[in-house]
Amino acid sequence: MSEFSGLVRRHAKIVIVGLTGLGMTLTSAFAAGSACDGIKVEATKARKQEYASLVASALNNKVKPARVKFITIIENGNWSAAYVSTPVSDDGVMFFQTVDGKKQFRDVWGGYAEPSEKPELVSWAKKLGAPQDLAKCFAEQVTE
Repeated sequence: MSEFSGLVRRHAKIVIVGLTGLGMTLTSAFAAGSACDGIKVEATKARKQEYASLVASALNNKVKPARVKFITIIENGNWSAAYVSTPVSDDGVMFFQTVDGKKQFRDVWGGYAEPSEKPELVSWAKKLGAPQDLAKCFAEQVTE
């Protein structure tokens, strides 16, 4: 059972599975797509260090921030989502909200979804509080 299994929300049509082996598909999906114009950010060394600490602290199992790997990071307003890989979990998209200047972990999504499930994914991310543009980018990326 993966680290994220207790954190991942399961939804009616969305099949939650490990993303191991799908990294290439999602990486290329995050690299292109009009829904992500202006939302995908450069994964600079400083940004990776910041998010690595956030990811490590959100996990139940101890993992050193240096062992967190990033596929991509998207940001919009006070919300962000990082597609991450760790040695103690399946790959997943972790959502963060900035409150009083500090990023706080909100939830994680891991799995596989069909293009027909985009509206459900957008709805799920928006229910977390994520802005529409970030929710749409997330949904587009995980269904391509």
